Amino acid sequence: MSIASACVPVPSLTGLAPVIDATTRILVLGSFPGAASLAAGQYYAHPRNLLWPILSQLTGEDLAGLPYDERLPRLLAHGIGLWDVLGACEREGSLDSAIRAPAANDFARLRERCPLLETVGFNGKTAGKFAPQFADAGYRTVLLPSTSPAYAAMPFAQKLLAWQRLLAD
Repeated sequence: MSIASACVPVPSLTGLAPVIDATTRILVLGSFPGAASLAAGQYYAHPRNLLWPILSQLTGEDLAGLPYDERLPRLLAHGIGLWDVLGACEREGSLDSAIRAPAANDFARLRERCPLLETVGFNGKTAGKFAPQFADAGYRTVLLPSTSPAYAAMPFAQKLLAWQRLLAD
C-alpha cells in the first residue's frame, strides 16, 4: 500500500430504511446494501442478485418482474419484510469483507413495530452473525445462503431449496 492510498478516506455509508409493517411475519435481514443498492436506493438492486427471483418463487408472484416501488407493497402483502443488520458502516465496494466500523440497526422496537413477526431469516454469513440475539429474543431464526452474485458457489435451485425453510413451521 502506498502512502497516498493509505490517506484516502473510506466512505462512511448509511443503509436503507426497513420495509416492515404491523403484518410482517417473516423478516429477511441482509448485512448491508451493496453499492448498486445504495446508488439506486433499493434493496437488492444488483441485476444478478437472486433475492427477488427467490422471493418470487416463494410467494408465487413475479416480484422480480415488477417495478421496485410496486414490489415492496406486494412483498409486505405476503407478510415478508426486508432490512439489514447494519445501519451504517465504512466500506469501499460491496463486499462484506470490506466493512469497517459497523453500526448495527436499532432493533429495540422491532416487536412493537412488527407484533406478528415470528421468523427472521439471515441472507448470508455476515448477517447470520446476528442470529443468536434474535433467537434469544424468541424469534425463529433461519440462516440462508447469500443471494449475492459474489456467492456463486451454490446454484439457484439449491439456494431456493434452502430459502424455502423460511416458510416452514
